[in-house]
Amino acid sequence: MVQNTVHAAWQGPIIMVGFGSIGRGTLPLILRHIACQPSQITVIDPRESRRPLAEVHGVKFETLGLTAANHKTEMARLLKSDKQAMIVNLSVDVGSVAMMKVARKHGALYVDTVIEPWPGFYYNPVTTNGSRTNYALREKMLATKRKLGKGATAVSTCGANPGMVSWFVKQALLNLAADTGVKIKQPDNRAGWGKLAQKLGVKGIHIAERDTQVSSNPKPIGTFVNTWSVEGFVSEGKQPAELGWGTHEKKLPRLGKRHKKGCKAAIYIESPGADTRVRSWVPHIGPQFGLLVTHNEAISIADYLTVKKGKKAVYRPTCHYAYHPCNDAMLSLNEMFGNGGQHPTKQHIMTRDEIISGSDYLGVLLYGHKKNAYWYGSELSIEQARELAPSQSATGLQVTSAVLAGMVWAIENPQAGIVEADEVDFERCLEVQRPYLGDVNGYYTDWTPLDSQDKFFGPQPDKRDPWQFSNILVP
Repeated sequence: MVQNTVHAAWQGPIIMVGFGSIGRGTLPLILRHIACQPSQITVIDPRESRRPLAEVHGVKFETLGLTAANHKTEMARLLKSDKQAMIVNLSVDVGSVAMMKVARKHGALYVDTVIEPWPGFYYNPVTTNGSRTNYALREKMLATKRKLGKGATAVSTCGANPGMVSWFVKQALLNLAADTGVKIKQPDNRAGWGKLAQKLGVKGIHIAERDTQVSSNPKPIGTFVNTWSVEGFVSEGKQPAELGWGTHEKKLPRLGKRHKKGCKAAIYIESPGADTRVRSWVPHIGPQFGLLVTHNEAISIADYLTVKKGKKAVYRPTCHYAYHPCNDAMLSLNEMFGNGGQHPTKQHIMTRDEIISGSDYLGVLLYGHKKNAYWYGSELSIEQARELAPSQSATGLQVTSAVLAGMVWAIENPQAGIVEADEVDFERCLEVQRPYLGDVNGYYTDWTPLDSQDKFFGPQPDKRDPWQFSNILVP
């Protein structure tokens, strides 16, 4: 069990929006590590069945679904207090940017794990694929950030990934510098971090994850099973594949498209991310096929580490997710896409008690540098998760502990305005989160995507540069 260190104190209301698996895991961590009373916390969720799960902690619960039409009125009511409030948005189908605006209007702090749109964004049949990307969602958030300027802190996309992995990237860069004898002063701004990545020769970064958790119950045919939110995974999995696009890349992939507006740090591929495979590597497992599921960090990390000369980008690493979910989720995806991508009506999130074994290996694979490739991240088993915190799988705990870290940072830095996880103090956040991450280690590997090429099939690889995305993408 983690020592009950109190990292911060909070006297005003805490409004938790959404009480799915992540909300249920985050609440006990708040009560353990932030000095506050349960009576200060109100959980809102449209499912009345979740009331007992919240009230057992002594907090208030309201059966309420926020919409584009009612969120301003309902949040004004909930935020009414003579003390500053905080919003912890862990929901689906609640617009994150709209909630940030509400938070700013009422002077409330804000934390979320994803830039979530209102319903209709993911599955709008008349919009273009480029309009359904996380790039588009992030650009809207950045426009709001510029418009609102400094003010009450809102930490955007502060879960495991996006979130924690941005902190891992910075620590991995420092580790790589130390191991290759590069003498540097630790950067304190985005320009410094970009120049460090450039100096180290990092061509790209995989958010390389493998979930090996196994349930005691065989997956029923026709039921989508996962270790975390099925709705969240299906929504992002049906979006176009996206990746931060490095300056070393020679050509766009087939079906690859550039964005004409915004930061232009990323591209998208006109195929579903959860049906697009990439070659990657994780410790203990080795080479694997990951899914190129779109995530905000693929864009934000690439953008954050971009080095420019004038308006031209002279250095940017390629960055993307390479995710192998648990085996039941992989089978669920095969069923879903085999059925024309029909939204699964039967869904199940594995409970902590039904998971009999397995771990979540979640880290960042920095590649193309002097030592080839370096994975740094969290190796958290279900046994460790059970010991560390209540009601959590390994996958969930990596997310909820990052939410806690974001809340603590926001309390300590209450006037930072809207910030991404890349912009916060990574050392402070990892200090808060580290006790919940199991084993945090780094591994060097001599693996390259050429090692995973089929010798009889597939296009001719680019042997002059093993780390071209054309070698990573599985045709």
